Amino acid sequence: MDAGLKVNRHSARRDELLNGLIEIFLAEGFASFSVEDLAVRLQCSKSTLYAVAPSKEQLITAVVRAFFRRAAERVEARLAAENDPIGRIGVYLDAIATELAPASAAFYADLDAFAPAREIYSRNTAIAAGRVQDLVRDAERPGRPVDAVFIGAVAAQVMESIQQGQMQALTSLDDAVAYRALADLIVAGVAGAPKGR
Repeated sequence: MDAGLKVNRHSARRDELLNGLIEIFLAEGFASFSVEDLAVRLQCSKSTLYAVAPSKEQLITAVVRAFFRRAAERVEARLAAENDPIGRIGVYLDAIATELAPASAAFYADLDAFAPAREIYSRNTAIAAGRVQDLVRDAERPGRPVDAVFIGAVAAQVMESIQQGQMQALTSLDDAVAYRALADLIVAGVAGAPKGR
């Protein structure tokens, strides 16, 4: 067999397994599963999963990293299709809401309880907050300054609150609706920034 074809087949199988694991983790969390449980669910051998990552902890980390990486790619693709600077803020946060919509409370609880996964999540939240700052700066109009650093910091706090379930407890809004409300708030603030503040 051609070596390149073998590598491509292995890569395709790895992607297929990651997709299946992402789906399971988002729906049911990951802490309660053994590698054997996951192998049964995906109809593969444990050694096949260990080819993706050599331990359960590293497998969890690989899956969480893949989820956030793929979500970020789709968010950026949606953002690239929007040209209006203020509209891009709403599109960005709405796209995040769409990507996170399948994640269950069990997934977030396990994410919070497992430090390596929590770190990946925190890093992605920080990146998203920085992206919001950049989008706000891009939307600033002459004579109508906005504080992009402050808005980015507020966005980061609200995003973390949404993803930890605190916002839902306070407002009864589900994650997707809360992200859309955050988008509306930021867009309204940027669009209506007072002159010469």
